Amino acid sequence: MNLKTFIPKIEFIIYIKIVVISLLIFSCNSTKGTSKNSDNVNYVDPQIGGVAPFLQPTRTRIHLPNSMVRMYPERKDYRDDQITSFPLTTRKHRSDLLFNIMPVSGAINEADEPISAWDQELEIAHPHYYSTWLEDYNITTEFTPAAQSGFFKFTYQNNTTRKLYLSDLTGDDWQLNEDGSLTGTESFEGMLGYVYAVTDKKGVFTSVETQDNTLNSWMTWNDTDINQVQFKYGISFISSEQAKKNLEREIPDFNFENVKEKAHKKWSNLMNQIEVEGGTDAYKRTFYTALYRSYERMINISEDGTYYSNYDQKIHEGEQDFYADDWVWDTFLALHPLRYILQPDVESDMMASYVRMYEQSGWLPQFPQIHGDAPPMNGFHSTIMLLDAYRKGVTNFDAEIAFQAMKKNALEGTMIPWKMGAHAPLDKLALELGYFPALYPEEKETEPRVHDFEKRQSVAVTLAQGYDDWALAEFAKELGKEEDYKYFSKTAQNYKNLYWKERGFFMPKDAKGNWIDIDPKFDGGMGGRDYYDENNGWTYLWNVQQDILGLQELMGGRKTFEERLDQMFREDLGRSTYALNARFPDFTGIVGQYSMGNEPSFHIPYLYNFTDSPWKAQKKIRMLLNTWFKDNIFGIPGDEDGGGMSAFVVFSAMGFYPITPGIPVYTIGSPLFSKISINLPNGKKFTINAPNCNETNKYIQSATLNGKELKGPWFTHNDLINGATITLQMGKYPNINWGTDPSLIPNDFKN
Repeated sequence: MNLKTFIPKIEFIIYIKIVVISLLIFSCNSTKGTSKNSDNVNYVDPQIGGVAPFLQPTRTRIHLPNSMVRMYPERKDYRDDQITSFPLTTRKHRSDLLFNIMPVSGAINEADEPISAWDQELEIAHPHYYSTWLEDYNITTEFTPAAQSGFFKFTYQNNTTRKLYLSDLTGDDWQLNEDGSLTGTESFEGMLGYVYAVTDKKGVFTSVETQDNTLNSWMTWNDTDINQVQFKYGISFISSEQAKKNLEREIPDFNFENVKEKAHKKWSNLMNQIEVEGGTDAYKRTFYTALYRSYERMINISEDGTYYSNYDQKIHEGEQDFYADDWVWDTFLALHPLRYILQPDVESDMMASYVRMYEQSGWLPQFPQIHGDAPPMNGFHSTIMLLDAYRKGVTNFDAEIAFQAMKKNALEGTMIPWKMGAHAPLDKLALELGYFPALYPEEKETEPRVHDFEKRQSVAVTLAQGYDDWALAEFAKELGKEEDYKYFSKTAQNYKNLYWKERGFFMPKDAKGNWIDIDPKFDGGMGGRDYYDENNGWTYLWNVQQDILGLQELMGGRKTFEERLDQMFREDLGRSTYALNARFPDFTGIVGQYSMGNEPSFHIPYLYNFTDSPWKAQKKIRMLLNTWFKDNIFGIPGDEDGGGMSAFVVFSAMGFYPITPGIPVYTIGSPLFSKISINLPNGKKFTINAPNCNETNKYIQSATLNGKELKGPWFTHNDLINGATITLQMGKYPNINWGTDPSLIPNDFKN
C-alpha cells in the first residue's frame, strides 16, 4: 500500500467517525428533548390496574384534571377483547355512562347494538389522548378531551358504508337539527344531562326501533371516499344551549391536534409539579400513573360561572366553582390531603361545595354525586376532611356553617350503614349506650332500616363515630366552642367501650352490654358486615387513627402494640385463601392479616413509627409498594376508587404520609427516589433528598430538616408549605436506634 492510497482511507475513516459521532450527539440531543424525563406525562399508563383480582378494575380513562368529560372504552376489563361503546362522559367514577357512541362500517342490523373486538397491542392510552383499532369494522378511533367537551376522530379503512351509532337515551332521543348539529338528553337519578355535537361531514340521520321498543340512532355516510369523520361535542347539566356554548368555547373548530396539545399541556403542568430523580422507570410509571389518577375526582360542574345543583334542583350563578362526585370514606385518608398540598385553591372550592350541599339539602354529604348524596359505607368522615382542610390553611369556606352541618350529622343523622336521614330508634339507643349494639349470630334484625346485605357493622360504626366525634370536637376547639368541644371529646372516647382486653380486639356487644364472642378473623357474615365492614377484626384493631397513643394504652403499652403489629403481618389466614375470598372479597393485597387493597389499612404500616422500631415502617412500605403496585395491568391490589388508593401510592413513594387526617403532621416512610421536589402553589419548593436511596438502600440512617438534625420520623404541614428540605441518609441495613425516642412523637398526637 502506497502513501497516496493510504491517506484517502485515513480521511475516509475519520469522516466515518465524525459522521457516527455526529449521529450519536444528534441522537442524544434528540432523545434528551423528547425523553420521559422532560415530560412526566410520558410515564403515565392508564392501563395499569386494568385487571382486578376480584373487584373493580381501573378504567382506561381519558380526561382533563377534575373535568366533566371522562371518556373510556366500555369493556369488562383489559382482558375483555370486545368494546361495546365509547361514552361521551361518565356521570360518576367507575360506572354509569352518558351518551354512548360507536363507529361502525359495513352491513349491520341497525336494530342491534354494535360491538367490536379490539387489539390490546394497538391501543394507545395517555391522559390526553386515546386510540384503538376496532377489528370488526376496520376503524381506528381517536379521542382527546377538553373540560366540558370532547373530540373523536374516526378513520374508516375499508370501502363499505361509514356509520356512527348513537345509543338510545332515557330522556329525549337524539335529534338532527337544521344546522346539522346533533342534540340529545339523558335522564338519570332525577336530573338531566345534555349533549350538543357536530361532525365535519354531512351524513344521513336515522332512528330504528329495537326489540325492546327503544330507538337506536345512526349517522350514515354513503360516500366511500370519506375516509375520516370528526365528531366533537359539548356536555352540560344545565341545557342543550349551554352544552353548545361549552363546545364552542373549548373546541371552536375541527383542529384535533390543537385540542390534544392543550390537553397534553394541562397534564404536563400537573405531572411536572412533582419532580423525581433516581428510582427505576418502573417506579416512575407507578408513581406518575397514581398521580394522574388522583386528579379524576371531584369534578367541576360549573359552566360559565353557573351550575345546576340537584341538591336543591336549582340553577346557581356567581358562586365558587361547584364540585361533585366524591366518596369520602375512601378519599379523606390520602386523596384530599394530597390536594391540600398541590392544589389548595381547588380544595377550598371542593370544601365550599360540601358546605353548600348542606345548605341546599339539609345534610352534610358523605358520597356526594352529581345527582345528590349517596349513602354507601359508614361514618360521617366529611367532618374529618373539613377539619383537616381547615388546619392546613384550606379555609375558603364558611367554617361556622360547616360546623353546624357536622354537628347536625353527629346529633341527628342516622349511623346505620348505607342509609341517610334522621335518627332511627337504633341510633338513639346507640347514643345512650356509647356504642352501636350488635346482634348475635343468626339473631333476627329488629331495626327495619338496617340494610339486608350491609347489616349493622356495629364495631366499624362505633370506631368511625369515635374518629368523627374527635374531629368535631377539634373543630369546635378551633372555633372557640368550648361546650361542644367538651361534649364531643367525651363521645370520641366511646371507641374504648368495644375493646375486649382479654381477646385483644374491638369486639361487638349486645344492647345489654354483654360481649358477643366471635372469631374476629372470620365471623360476621359476608364481608364481616354484622360487626366490621369489608375487613375483619385485625384491620379494625388499628382503626383509631385519632388516638394512636390511647390505643397503645388499651393494648398494654408500646411493646405490646409493636408485637401486635408484627403478628398482624405474620398471622395465618386460618383457612384457605379460597374460603377467605368467598367471604371477604374486599380483603385483598393480603400480607398475613393485613389487607393492602382496602382503605382502612392504609395507615397501619406507618404505625411502627409510634414504636421502638420505626425502621419496620420503612421495610413494610417498600415491601408493600414493590409487591402490590407494579407497573402492569395487575398493578392495583383492590378497588382504586377514583384516587383513594392512588394517593396512598403517591405519598408513600415520596416517603411520607398523613397518618391522621385532622392532625397537620406527616410521618416518614421510605422514598422510592433519591430526590423528590414538590413545586408548591405559593412559589416555594419542598424537597426530600435521599442521595443513597435505591432498590436496596431503603433504611434511614440519619436525617436533617433544613440542615438541622431530625431525630424522629415527623414533620409538620407548615414545614412542608414553607418549603423545607429534608435530607435522608439511606442504607442497606436499618439504623435500629433512629427515631425510637417516644418523646419525639409530636404533641398533636398526645390528646
